[in-house]
Amino acid sequence: METRSVTRNALCVALVTVATLTIRVPVPATQGYINLGDAVIFAVALLFGARMGTIAGGLGSALADLLGGYAHWALFTLLIKGIEGLVTGTTFRGGRLDSSSGIFRGGVAVCLGGTWMICGYFGTETFLYGWQPALAALPGNGIQALGSLMLGLPAAIGLARASSLQGEHPKS
Repeated sequence: METRSVTRNALCVALVTVATLTIRVPVPATQGYINLGDAVIFAVALLFGARMGTIAGGLGSALADLLGGYAHWALFTLLIKGIEGLVTGTTFRGGRLDSSSGIFRGGVAVCLGGTWMICGYFGTETFLYGWQPALAALPGNGIQALGSLMLGLPAAIGLARASSLQGEHPKS
């Protein structure tokens, strides 16, 4: 693996971790929290593909759990957020954010990734706490997914446009 790719992976993991830890809104039903990490996962998956979305989503979010006092969630988060990045990046594969059809495709990819995150946490929370607390956490996970769509997709579009102005497509 070349130095540029390793550096990009590490930077994306760090960005997901920081975005996850920076703003945390507690969800008392499951003792979890709403955060901005998914917006970065979505942007990374759209800009750099499924592989980097998986790595940044899984490792960055799990690292945030370990650093933020939620170590008991780290393994679940590694899987849920990694698959979220994978679903988003795979759905968008080959897409470009420089046309309305590409932006629509990006929106669909983010919606599918967000839906996976909601379902993944619902299943895990049901397993750990029972269906009532998991049901109580659904609105928070939905808000997180929707907010991340509204932040992550425009961020990816803006970064894609900025890089194309400089003559470099982000997936290069």
